Amino acid sequence: MVSALHVAELSGLALVSTAFIWWGGETLEKTSDKLASYYGLPLVVQGALIAALGSSFPELSTTVVATLLHGEFDLGVGAIVGSAIFNLLVIPALSGIVGDEIESNRDIVYKEAQFYMVAVSALIIVFAMAVIYNPTDGDALRGNVTRPLAAVPVLLYGVYVFIQYADVADHEAEAEPPDVSPGKQWGLLLVSLVVIAIAVEGLVDAALGFRDLFGTSSFLWGVTIVAAGTSLPDAIVSLRAAQDERGVASIANVLGSNTFDLLVAIPAGVLIAGTAAVNFQVAVPLMGFLTLATIVVFAFLRTGLKLSLLESYTLLVVYVLFVAWMVLETISVTNVIPGT
Repeated sequence: MVSALHVAELSGLALVSTAFIWWGGETLEKTSDKLASYYGLPLVVQGALIAALGSSFPELSTTVVATLLHGEFDLGVGAIVGSAIFNLLVIPALSGIVGDEIESNRDIVYKEAQFYMVAVSALIIVFAMAVIYNPTDGDALRGNVTRPLAAVPVLLYGVYVFIQYADVADHEAEAEPPDVSPGKQWGLLLVSLVVIAIAVEGLVDAALGFRDLFGTSSFLWGVTIVAAGTSLPDAIVSLRAAQDERGVASIANVLGSNTFDLLVAIPAGVLIAGTAAVNFQVAVPLMGFLTLATIVVFAFLRTGLKLSLLESYTLLVVYVLFVAWMVLETISVTNVIPGT
């Protein structure tokens, strides 16, 4: 029987961990941005690498911590996919509500959208190749993702960085760097990294506790609790951009962060651990919903090159339906995701 006290303890651990992830993510992003400006790094490095790493470090930490410390690669994948769904549906929706509507442009709708869809497809193919060529004993729908397979999406992210570089090849650093103390900023950056890593461990422990308590898949708790907790830095950045009437920056942050998560954060755990098993029958339905969410968002953005207030509320409704679906899967009312 589920203990109300145990549920309260796990919920408290999840909330406290999320609060520390929020502080660490915000600090990491601010310090990394200041250091990038201080050293005069090109815009592509600031956007595609520094900013992406800053806002996505919680997700990156989740994959590494879940895989190395708990042997739960599925939970890490669930957290990344869930975070991508949260980022795509909730963050643009809230940004659109805050700013009445979010402006878009053709670069986002075509270049960013197309590469993001390639990233989703590439990850599904990597999982499929793991099942085909490295099946686990006794389970035809589980396979081991090895380092060579994990290297494929990372190399694809290198292509993404090159494309961004080609667009800003004429960037020139400012003649005078901003007035910041690099020593202080490096210190804050290191502290934020440690805080995030510890907080992510607490969030993973809470997710695993809920899994054991309810007897469900760790993937499902990763795709909901851990995903929402680690998406806070991305949400804060995008909402601030929307409040400043920088809708393009708001949407670009979501897409850049999701691309980093799929192509770098998920493979990171495998590259460090050497190998990790993935459950294909659990991962694919969630990746399918991510693909559907991506299509909906980009269809809205393409209509008039903006996200209207009505469309923003529609995205929130879609996310609520997704969470409801996860709840129904957890209590075995539906069985779209076998084995959960």
